[in-house]
Amino acid sequence: MLKRTLALAVGLTLSVCSVLAQAADTLKVSAIPDEAPTELLRKFKPLGAYLEQQLGMKVEFVPVSDYPAVVEALATDRIDLAWLGGFTFVQARLKTGNAIPLVQREQDAKFTSKFITADPNVKSLADLKGKTFAFGSVSSTSGSLMPRYFMLKDGIKPETYFSRVGYSGAHDATVAWVQAGKVDAGVLNASVWEKLVAAGKVDTDKVKVFATTPAYFDYNWTVRGTLDPALANKIKEAFLKLDPANPKDKEILDLQAASRFIETSPDNYKGIEEAARAADLLK
Repeated sequence: MLKRTLALAVGLTLSVCSVLAQAADTLKVSAIPDEAPTELLRKFKPLGAYLEQQLGMKVEFVPVSDYPAVVEALATDRIDLAWLGGFTFVQARLKTGNAIPLVQREQDAKFTSKFITADPNVKSLADLKGKTFAFGSVSSTSGSLMPRYFMLKDGIKPETYFSRVGYSGAHDATVAWVQAGKVDAGVLNASVWEKLVAAGKVDTDKVKVFATTPAYFDYNWTVRGTLDPALANKIKEAFLKLDPANPKDKEILDLQAASRFIETSPDNYKGIEEAARAADLLK
């Protein structure tokens, strides 16, 4: 009886160790859902294959339902690496105390948001008083926080300035709302706007950009603070090695809307934190 009990205990221990080893050999990656799930997965597949080759381990994409879910997953060590907006990074850093931003796209050091409308009479925000307006997700840096921050600096409080404020949930959804006439105007990040225009997914005879925000820091790839530092460094080096002169690397960079990746640091996002506090979006 004792032998059988010991054998069962050893078997269970080996099974648990096997599961843990398998988990340790898999890099779990996620991203804020700022575009449709199918688009996020399409963009990630070549990058995931590249990271598997560079790191010598399985890479798995873990989709999430909303922005807070990414922060929670990082805080509970359920994912290892995440594509975050500047505001989501600030939230993750404050919640975990140790989330580490590794790299950002070159353009993320000078990112902007685009205000769009299908109303030919709208030439500026002054023409939108009393009309309807759409942000993206409430947690989006480029689709909500920074446009709101700059509007507040100009004396525009969205909830009283517009007749109705809505949240589409994603940048491409904001464009769809504006194009369909669901709202009079909206705001989204410049990168997604340019991608949708290039792909012919926006009727530019109807929808136009009428204003652009000042520049700010935005997206980055962040790892959980408890990740093995050696692995975190290998991930960072893999991103930095992507070379636009190499056709395969360029395919990955193009899908990420990146000319190249550069190192980043928590200090780059202090302005985002200040904007969030000024807009009363951090408690």
